[in-house]
Amino acid sequence: MTNRIITSIIVVIGVVSSYRSAAQMVWLDQLDISAATQGYGVPNNNRSVDNRTLTIAGQKFQRGFGTHAESSLIILLKGKAQSFSAMVGIDDEVAGHEPAVEFVVFGDGKKMWSSGIMHLGDSARTCQASVKGIQKMELVVNDGGNGNYYDHADWVDAKFETTEPTALSTVNPIPATPYILTSKAPASPRINGATVFGVRPGSPFQFRIAATGERPMIFSATGLPAGLSLDSHTGLITGKLERWGTFNVKLKARNTKGIAEKNLRIVCGDKIALTPPMGWNSWNCFAGEVSADKVKRAADAMVKSDLVNHGWAYVNIDDFWQNHRDSKDESLRGRFRDDAGNIIPNARFKDIKELADYVHGLGLKIGLYSSPGPWTCGGCAGSYGYEKQDAETYAKWGFDYLKYDWCSYGNVINGMPNNDPYKVSSLSYKGGNELPTAKAPFSLMGKFLQEQPRDIIFSLCQYGMSDVWKWGDSVGGSCWRTTNDITDTWSSVSSIALAQDKAAPYAKPGNWNDPDMLVLGTVGWGNPHASKLKPDEQYLHFSLWSLFSAPLLIGCDMEKLDDFTLNLLTNDEVIAVNQDALGKQAICQLKKGDLRIYVKELEDRSHAVGFCNFGLEPIDMPFSDFQQLGLTGKLKVRDLWRQKDITKLDTRKDKLSVKVPAHGVLLLKFDCIK
Repeated sequence: MTNRIITSIIVVIGVVSSYRSAAQMVWLDQLDISAATQGYGVPNNNRSVDNRTLTIAGQKFQRGFGTHAESSLIILLKGKAQSFSAMVGIDDEVAGHEPAVEFVVFGDGKKMWSSGIMHLGDSARTCQASVKGIQKMELVVNDGGNGNYYDHADWVDAKFETTEPTALSTVNPIPATPYILTSKAPASPRINGATVFGVRPGSPFQFRIAATGERPMIFSATGLPAGLSLDSHTGLITGKLERWGTFNVKLKARNTKGIAEKNLRIVCGDKIALTPPMGWNSWNCFAGEVSADKVKRAADAMVKSDLVNHGWAYVNIDDFWQNHRDSKDESLRGRFRDDAGNIIPNARFKDIKELADYVHGLGLKIGLYSSPGPWTCGGCAGSYGYEKQDAETYAKWGFDYLKYDWCSYGNVINGMPNNDPYKVSSLSYKGGNELPTAKAPFSLMGKFLQEQPRDIIFSLCQYGMSDVWKWGDSVGGSCWRTTNDITDTWSSVSSIALAQDKAAPYAKPGNWNDPDMLVLGTVGWGNPHASKLKPDEQYLHFSLWSLFSAPLLIGCDMEKLDDFTLNLLTNDEVIAVNQDALGKQAICQLKKGDLRIYVKELEDRSHAVGFCNFGLEPIDMPFSDFQQLGLTGKLKVRDLWRQKDITKLDTRKDKLSVKVPAHGVLLLKFDCIK
């Protein structure tokens, strides 16, 4: 009996020993990590985001993957690996900031391990995951909930145990070749853009008729109320309305190829931004390098590219038009305010009123940026203590839009320490989750903006704290951010998109939920690059922002618009979904695996429906659950990206062929057949 036991033990030891001798280690840095997507910089083997030695809480590591939230790396294991191990943490190179991240490991779509929220200075945490039988694994770094600023994240000493080292590989399964779905606008006239426009009594009125087609083109309008006039050559309507009311106007555009007509409803009352603002913002391409010249060139490009004839109107200057608290750049150094307390633009914006006049002269509108704190996020002068003067100054200069960013306000919620602004850091979320505190600075500026003899769209940028969508209207807001900053990565865009339903009931004309700027085209201040979103992801991104009735703010370099990006931004049928006068925001009505189906009711009682694939595999299925989408009866179905009617169906008996690429969209419009 004893001999049998000894023999069995020897056999087991031999089997284990044989397995161990066959199993091999494959280090993560031995794989091609260029397949990863991340929020800033490029994936680095054995180096940090800033190309330094990987260091977590003072401990140095020689091997690993330095990345930046939001980040994703997919590894094909093909069932050939047994285990994965690593250490994770935030790299010390971002000392002086307050990053927070979460490391997550997914196996075949299921969460296998999470680090929990980690902060700078936390010791490296051990990750251990059994991956036996797993075909596909994903390493994800999420933003830790306080914005993706300085989220330099390290996977160190990361390795797999496998018996077939050559079986492991990385992949980005989404096709990268751009393709164009929408035909160019015809030479005959077509009037685009919003069908309703809001203005307050006594405010300067400016509305440009957006019309594509061969030039020259002659514009006319019937029913224009007293106080307004139309330039027949530019299509620009200007003037002032003193009388409250709703005025129905018929617009007409004529060229040698034909005539187009469209109805416009002008509402003179207490609401502006009756459709979501459309335009451009300087931050995602220029950030701290913005200048008046670059803004002028962006405005020129909006006209030359013909975007203006598809409804794009705003040219918005983000941070760094003011002087900076400690910059070594001479163009950013100078007095913050004059002796009377008026804000002083920096040397790059010597005549900011002239800049506003220039933009208006193109038939466009112009926006500006500030913070309720003493400093903006970038460390430039904010509005704290000078809110009334700043509101009056913006109106005097001729600005039409204000983005007001929480930034340093979190550090002055109880007053400025010893009245010394230099003791206040530029970024803090403190107090944002306490409703009275969250509302206070926006209520103050909102009041002063509404006192101005000029319509200024008030954009609340406070990242969704205290459920801003529930109270943004009460402080004079026209739109408000619902989440942290977006990056041009799938994980960022998809996570923001999936978080929008909770705010949807609060969207209405004059009040819009803002999931942040569009990350299309050439983006990346300091590191200009084509958007890291794959073409299918970009179609999905623009489709969802249109379904969400979101402000559409281009964030790319306007002088580097490629054909694919320009095509994305000029599909008038997709834009019409965003600009629909009913102002309802789509919500996800149905989930089928990785498929999310968003439905948006439109003013003409039709419905825009986005079949959105958040998974890594294409979807090809017959669809018949129309009643769950609120669709009944006989319907005409139109593909909005292809601008083509595709079928007619009876929801009681017919099925619709739904084919959606991975991370892609099928955007359809369903009209009742009478």
